[in-house]
Amino acid sequence: MEDVVIPFSSEVPCDNNGQRMWWAFLASSMVTFFGGLFIILLWRTMKYMWTVCCHCNIKPKEVQKVNNPAINQATDSALKGDEKEEVQPASEVGWMTSVKDWAGVMISAQTLTGRVLVVLVFALSIGALGIYFIDSSDPIESCQNFYKDFTLQIDMAFNVFFLLYFGLRFIAANDKLWFWLEVNSVVDFFTVPPVFVSVYLNRSWLGLRFLRALRLIQFSEILQFLNILKTSNSIKLVNLCSIFISTWLTAAGFIHLVENSGDPWENFQNSQSLSYWECVYLLMVTMSTVGYGDVYAKTTLGRLFMVFFILGGLAMFASYVPEIIELIGNRKKYGGSYSAVNGRKHIVVCGHITLESVSNFLKDFLHKDRDDVNVEIVFLHNISPNLELEALFKRHFTQVEFYQGSVLNPHDLARVKIESADACLILANKYCADPDAEDASNIMRVISIKNYHPKIRIITQMLQYHNKAHLLNIPSWNWKEGDDAICLAELKAGFIAQSCLAQGLSTMLANLFSMRSFIEIEEDTWQKYYLEGVANEMYTEYLSSAFVGLSFPTVCELCYVKLKLLLIAIEYKSEQRESSILINPGNHVKMQEGTLGFFIASDAKEVKRAFFYCKACHDDITDPKRIKKCGCKRLEDEHPSTLSPKKKQRNGGMRNSPNCSPKMMRHDPLLIPGNEQIENMDMNVKRYDSTGMFHWCPSKEIEKVILTRSEASMTVLSGHVVVCIFGDVTSALVGLRNLVMPLRASNFHYHELKPIVFVGSLEYLRREWETLHNFPKVSILPGTPLSRADLRAVNINLCDMCVILSANQNNIEDASLQDKECILASLNIKSMQFDDSIGVLQANSQGFTPPGMDRSSPDSSPVHGFVRQASVTTGSNIPIITELVNDSNVQFLDQDDDDDPDTELYLTQPFACGTAFAVSVLDSLMSATYFNDNILTLIRTLVTGGATPELEALLAEENALRGGYSTPQTLANRDRCRVAQLALYDGPFADLGDGGCYGDLFCKALKTYNMLCFGIYRLRDAHMSVPSPCTKRYVITNPPYEFELVPTDLIFCLMQFDHNAGQSRTSLSHSSHSSHSSSKKSSSVHSIPPSNRQNRSSKTREARDKQNATRMNRMGQEKKWFTDEPENAYPRNIQIKPMSTHMANQVNQYKSTSSLIPPIREVEDEC
Repeated sequence: MEDVVIPFSSEVPCDNNGQRMWWAFLASSMVTFFGGLFIILLWRTMKYMWTVCCHCNIKPKEVQKVNNPAINQATDSALKGDEKEEVQPASEVGWMTSVKDWAGVMISAQTLTGRVLVVLVFALSIGALGIYFIDSSDPIESCQNFYKDFTLQIDMAFNVFFLLYFGLRFIAANDKLWFWLEVNSVVDFFTVPPVFVSVYLNRSWLGLRFLRALRLIQFSEILQFLNILKTSNSIKLVNLCSIFISTWLTAAGFIHLVENSGDPWENFQNSQSLSYWECVYLLMVTMSTVGYGDVYAKTTLGRLFMVFFILGGLAMFASYVPEIIELIGNRKKYGGSYSAVNGRKHIVVCGHITLESVSNFLKDFLHKDRDDVNVEIVFLHNISPNLELEALFKRHFTQVEFYQGSVLNPHDLARVKIESADACLILANKYCADPDAEDASNIMRVISIKNYHPKIRIITQMLQYHNKAHLLNIPSWNWKEGDDAICLAELKAGFIAQSCLAQGLSTMLANLFSMRSFIEIEEDTWQKYYLEGVANEMYTEYLSSAFVGLSFPTVCELCYVKLKLLLIAIEYKSEQRESSILINPGNHVKMQEGTLGFFIASDAKEVKRAFFYCKACHDDITDPKRIKKCGCKRLEDEHPSTLSPKKKQRNGGMRNSPNCSPKMMRHDPLLIPGNEQIENMDMNVKRYDSTGMFHWCPSKEIEKVILTRSEASMTVLSGHVVVCIFGDVTSALVGLRNLVMPLRASNFHYHELKPIVFVGSLEYLRREWETLHNFPKVSILPGTPLSRADLRAVNINLCDMCVILSANQNNIEDASLQDKECILASLNIKSMQFDDSIGVLQANSQGFTPPGMDRSSPDSSPVHGFVRQASVTTGSNIPIITELVNDSNVQFLDQDDDDDPDTELYLTQPFACGTAFAVSVLDSLMSATYFNDNILTLIRTLVTGGATPELEALLAEENALRGGYSTPQTLANRDRCRVAQLALYDGPFADLGDGGCYGDLFCKALKTYNMLCFGIYRLRDAHMSVPSPCTKRYVITNPPYEFELVPTDLIFCLMQFDHNAGQSRTSLSHSSHSSHSSSKKSSSVHSIPPSNRQNRSSKTREARDKQNATRMNRMGQEKKWFTDEPENAYPRNIQIKPMSTHMANQVNQYKSTSSLIPPIREVEDEC
């Protein structure tokens, strides 16, 4: 048999016979491994024997020492002499320990040096594996000249480094035996010594260098040292891949070696030429059990190896590959990082991310009416979106991105670049079962975000009003820098409360801050006029310098008539440079340079006219669309118009002032005309809270305000507000204080306050009473709103408004059943029938006397001449507003409408009529607040009655209003606008009611009475000639100038506070006022002419004395009754008799501005 020879070259001094010397390379590795193993075992054996022998000799000596105390002292003295001898061995052990610790530090990844060394060893191992891949194309064994072979030189350098690193590892190892048997040590044994043999023999053997592939198993550790892998899934994935690949490559190397070498016992004659990558292919098809047969092992060693490899490889392939695929498939699809775009801002939206919340937010935020929305929206949520939400994101892919993560994780905050975000918006789950827990979650999100980046602007939704106080505990929370909390419970209750004062106002305000496109309807239906108003929104813009020095009414009229814009408020700076928002201020307020105006318009482009207007260039222009930037304005170029809406409101805005707070019409008392209230104020009586914004009375026990059904039935309740509340001991609190506060605003005189009667569970109302016990004219009838007896007891047919609320709505999983209680109560009331014994006026004709009117003038007589319609004999005519959770349930409120179940809420008849309100309409406030947080301030001040940050801080401390003495400063806070409704049937505007233009009414009301009109509440069938017109009304927002009026219209307006109305509360002589007394609005204010004030005051005193005498007699005979009427109350007629015509006349004679007919038994409170 012929021997196999290696390639021979005369240039390389190799074996002339060409004999193979693979055994020399293999022997070097085997000798190194087994030699070291033998030395370690020999050392351990000797150490063990030495320890056993020494232990046997020492133990008897110790026993003898213990049992022979007589010689202990001598032994101790001898030991003292031996201490010096023990010092030297101890120092030797310390030296070895220090060297061992040094070696451990060098190879540990806990230090920078250790990490560099570990990474370098891994990199060099991969480099050595790469050299093996290169050399694998050469024969297995060949002659090589070390000085001329570049790859051999590099491999030699690598292995010298590996040898040094092996020494460090050996020194640092605690157990030398286990270290010697480690995989990495075995790799070094079979790769390092053969290199030195190659240099000595001038030949190379490919041999077992493929074992370097086993170093790939440490790949995940290296990536963890470099802080690249952080999650368990990523670590597991890299581990599986590295083990699989390293095993695959190592096995392929062994097949490559034996197949290209042959079997030794066959004298290497059965070898076959296979490249390394063919062996890799062979191992893969073998592991996968495919086995094409095109490449296979011929040698016995190769086939024997394949038998065992199939067992292990198949098991590994079957377990590792599916797990790898699963980990790759489960990898977060939205786990990347946001890349900021130069010149484009981005906001982060987090919290409750669902299809409904996101679609509502995007619909409003990206509305086409917004002029400059160059903002990218980044959503961050810890749950991946479902298919519908994912499709929504894809439809808005140019402006929306989604990332999976949590704002409680700083790493995720860094991924979405929160530090460079323009703002962070936090959405709340309005339908959660536990509102306090939801608020706590959002507060934790605020804390996490502020902790990561204190300067970020945050706008968050809150469900419960009392939880807003916790935001004040966050040091970096700053109202002045744009941080805002939109409390849904506060605003929802405020909107409903304003509907009690002016029915339909909740719908109008909700439409104003919601971005909705104009829907054109050709047919002459009520939807046509309603949708024209819906297209209006609220915007802000700086006023042109042409308006500087003009009074607010003058500017307001000019904007409406010429610019077709409705200016309702301005941001005014006082002499102390404090900024405040003034809503419809009087003539004494003059426009300043750079005044920010609040407008109602259909889009942002129209509002630009207020800034571009130039008297010199645009005075003769009749078409407002032609008002654009003129040459004069270009020369000025002083206005920061290029700023974004958010930036605009901050320049000179109220939030930049350290001591400012949101205000409505608070002027210096010296500027108030007719300031008789300050002259007559009683410094020793607390009638208002400490801020002067709300009526106040000393706290009362709940037992004093509880009515029984019989007591309520004998009480002539009229012109009141009935609040039907569903709740029990376990229900979440809805925050009734937010409903009561707007109805107790101080810009109402005491006699104008509507009495409030709560009908519901006493257990629930006890929980709410802690926040209600300081408000006057509040009473409770324990019962259920579904009981008609309870409803009749509180004279629901004579109420100004019936509010239906539920605290149980979020405890039901089925969305369709969440509003079942409110819907049943509403339908129950509408189906009730009443008799016509009192003959009071229906709710659809009502009004008030404009303040400041001279009643002695025949041309300016009070509002009068209302048509006396049939009284409320059916529950369908009772003014009701029902709170809904699920928008689609609005279809069940009105059985006579034809609303489709899929119709949006704002397009339904109950919402357009102001009889239904859903908290979902408040979602638009998030976008509105981001673009201009002054809008939120304006809305909150309008609907809450004047709540301020100072008041919120006080409520956070005490959870109750604090009474305050009447001072000029607190009384001046009463001088602020309020919303009212003006009737057109009779009075000073009667001539415009029949076919007149809305613009003429607007100008007349503004010029004559400083009243700012902004909408119409019109009968649904007013434009139709039908035999039985519907009594329902709908809202028309900001009609155009030429809009035609009808006599039955009610006009929404902002009226000034009347200082003279509180001087006397005698009955009005005109019969129309008795009719108005049973109207369904409390917005009425009646002025007393100065000429008649003294005469009327004397009559009032006489009536009061007679009333007090009667009341004292009654108090001695009957049980005390709760009321909060002050001592100067106007005279009332009290009877305990069945209703009669005489009594009805008395009601009409003495009832003014829908005040409460007093209970039968009452006691005066000091309020």
